[in-house]
Amino acid sequence: MPINLRDDVAYILLKKIEESEQDTHEKHGVQFSNTDFAGRSLTVSDFLGHLDYLNQKGFIDADFSGNAYARQEDVPDLINLESSVDLRIANTLGAEDGPLPHLITFDKATLTDKGQHLVRKMDEDPPEALRSGPARPIATENMDFLEKVRINAELEDIFDARDLSEVIFRTMRDLMSTEATRRVTSELGTTPALETENKALQNDIAELWRDTNPIVRFLSKVRPPLEVDSETFFFRIAQEGGLPRGVSPKKATAAVFSAVKDELSQERISEISSFLPEEVQKLWVAA
Repeated sequence: MPINLRDDVAYILLKKIEESEQDTHEKHGVQFSNTDFAGRSLTVSDFLGHLDYLNQKGFIDADFSGNAYARQEDVPDLINLESSVDLRIANTLGAEDGPLPHLITFDKATLTDKGQHLVRKMDEDPPEALRSGPARPIATENMDFLEKVRINAELEDIFDARDLSEVIFRTMRDLMSTEATRRVTSELGTTPALETENKALQNDIAELWRDTNPIVRFLSKVRPPLEVDSETFFFRIAQEGGLPRGVSPKKATAAVFSAVKDELSQERISEISSFLPEEVQKLWVAA
């Protein structure tokens, strides 16, 4: 069944891929969340159809295959699950062609020259539909750090977002040198993690990064970097992060990664990346 191609959806897709490139212009991991398209009534078939169209027309170069216009019950058959495309579909409340899943990851995609030219034109004259609804409701400049984490990780409680952030920061610090963690602290400065009158939530992002537990904070300063693989990293998040049902360690980690990268310079982002194990590094780059 043909899909209705929409310029607002195409623009969001292209911009997400462009923002994940980090000037490499090579195929790279890209994560799409349902909140990227909040308020746009986008189905799985619509999403796949737009990606397929952009790929076939040469605007993106992605490892993507299958009939993108099928119904949702056919989606698992659309993708070669051993290829470079990783597709996870969440509970869609029984709809035949339900809403966009919670997390879709393209392991390999990049903009072509043609795609970059199209993005530049759309930057100058954004689609009209973007003015009537949220284009990128997550990780906006005006949203507090903990709100970004809560929305991206689909958490119900802001306290869960704070605790999760601290656990993920702790796991990251364990991999890094003391000098590197200090440089991150310096860049995070005194930015509040959340603008609130609730004293229990009045932490700076840097305080969460250093750890609010004084013993853990001290140990982070004196302990040499640990050698931790990706499996162990995500296992720690699963064990210590207090994740609600349906929120995977990778999804939670990506939410915190995305929020904290908004607060850091490209130099710090690259430095942190150098300490991360392979799969965690891919998640960091794509966030």
